[in-house]
Amino acid sequence: MWRRQAERQETVPLRAGTCVSIPAGTHFQFRAGPGGPLAAIGVTMPPWPGTDEAYQVPGPWPADP
Repeated sequence: MWRRQAERQETVPLRAGTCVSIPAGTHFQFRAGPGGPLAAIGVTMPPWPGTDEAYQVPGPWPADP
């Protein structure tokens, strides 16, 4: 998973049991590696306020069509 806040960015390897936080305002992108599929569960606290809260940003990997 890639995350960026302002000028700080990092890529975190995801493995079974990994927990990663995504603070408000953080740009992020995740993808499966060549070893297989990726399953992820996302939880927002407080509850997600609506569809206007998310928007697409460029990341390090191209989006799949």
